[in-house]
Amino acid sequence: MSNELNMAEREAIAALLRQGWSKRRIARELGLHRDTVRRHAREESQGTVKDSKQATEDKVATGSQTKSATGEEVATGASSDQTETSRSSCEPYRQVIEEKLDAGLSAQRIFQDLSAEHGYNGAYNAVKRIVRRLCAGAELPFRRLECAPGTEAQADFGSGAPIIGADGKRRRTHVLRLGLSFSRKAYSEAFFQQTTDNLLSAFENAFRHWGGVPRTLVIDNLRAAVAQADWYDPELHPKIIAFCQHYGTVVLPTKPYTPRHKGKIESGINYVKENALKDRDFTALAEENSHLLHWEQKVADLRIHGTTKKQVRQLFEIEKSALLPLPVERFPSFHEDQRIVHRDGHIEVAKAYYSVPPEYMGHTVWARWDSHLVRILNSRFEQIALHARHELGKFSTAPQHLASRKMAMVERGATELLRRARLIGPQSGRWAEAVLNERAIEGVRVIVGLLSLVKRHSASAVEHACERACAHGAFRLRALCALLKEPLDQEQFEFMAEHPLIRNLNDYGSIVGVEFN
Repeated sequence: MSNELNMAEREAIAALLRQGWSKRRIARELGLHRDTVRRHAREESQGTVKDSKQATEDKVATGSQTKSATGEEVATGASSDQTETSRSSCEPYRQVIEEKLDAGLSAQRIFQDLSAEHGYNGAYNAVKRIVRRLCAGAELPFRRLECAPGTEAQADFGSGAPIIGADGKRRRTHVLRLGLSFSRKAYSEAFFQQTTDNLLSAFENAFRHWGGVPRTLVIDNLRAAVAQADWYDPELHPKIIAFCQHYGTVVLPTKPYTPRHKGKIESGINYVKENALKDRDFTALAEENSHLLHWEQKVADLRIHGTTKKQVRQLFEIEKSALLPLPVERFPSFHEDQRIVHRDGHIEVAKAYYSVPPEYMGHTVWARWDSHLVRILNSRFEQIALHARHELGKFSTAPQHLASRKMAMVERGATELLRRARLIGPQSGRWAEAVLNERAIEGVRVIVGLLSLVKRHSASAVEHACERACAHGAFRLRALCALLKEPLDQEQFEFMAEHPLIRNLNDYGSIVGVEFN
């Protein structure tokens, strides 16, 4: 690449340097080497660029003019050569580029199509520059969106007036303003912190103040409401979702870093700060909120709005009937937080412990609690456990949350133990029943011991031992174990008088000379 710059490139570098562009960015955008840009910047700072430019202009002025036949001075082809040099290599393809921009193609895609389909052999940076120029002149005006009555309310936080206590300490406040988009009727409330509970409290107070609920709430991506900002599918805090379900409304966060999506409340917040709270301070938060309520009713509601050209109160009388009705009860206030299930199958809530199903051990769950109940929900916010609130340090364990393999045999109850004993055999069941009748509660563990004998002896052996134990009235486990150690009685066999394998006695008598009758 040549280090000699034409006049257009020199002027472009000088202009971009004055705008604060870095040398690296200028080189990238103009397709030049960084050292060339640095050299020109150094010459510009030393004043040599101006002298060089003046000399070039003088040379063009003296050498590029000739006399015409009538004596008039006319320009030669020098200036046309300069214009031709600065002309973009993409100019012949301007119409094609405009069509592809209308189709939504990027500069990179346009460069690829020009090279492949139209024989363009210029640089990609030239395509980027012409695309940038074309797009700069194609910006469209923003579209204003006006809402029907009762459709929408917008909300946002702004800086409030300071609170100066009796000790002289100054505390900053935050003002939440919630305004109806149709009538501009608004409600403002100050807080010390931008928390989820404060946000919902202000929403609820605004609904009660208006006597109805708007169908949608447009808010900024407040951390108190939005867990994960996303224009297409934002993730709201579960408490916000529960609040919306209670009041029948929907929260719609704006696009991140796009305050114009809630422009009505942006100007409304500025109105509160400049008109209601500027150069004011208060001694308590309640005093500031009382002032804001009075100001909304006596000042903000009575003004002629600059956009609607009508009084806010009059428009609100039209909009009020279009709001959704208020539910009978207020939103039940509860606390909410995530918990990890401990190895013992419990979570800690307000210093007490509550069980969850065993399959959630080690998982993260949500806990919601109030003064009476503790609800435990999975990641899909489906309820998996419900407990009554307990005192500090107490455990609440639901029987269905105990894993079957971790439940002791004694905990299964006498009925279940007798059922298992009868599965060994009828004699074992009879012995277990007798043990319970004889020894009551003490007999439960004895039956557990009976069931464990099946692991070391056959069921028939245990049955035989239980039969003998019942016959002797022995209802202790050690007696049953002793019977199992004794060998079983052998069966008595009768001798057979005749059999094909048995020889006649006379055969043996002939040997010894004796005859058997």
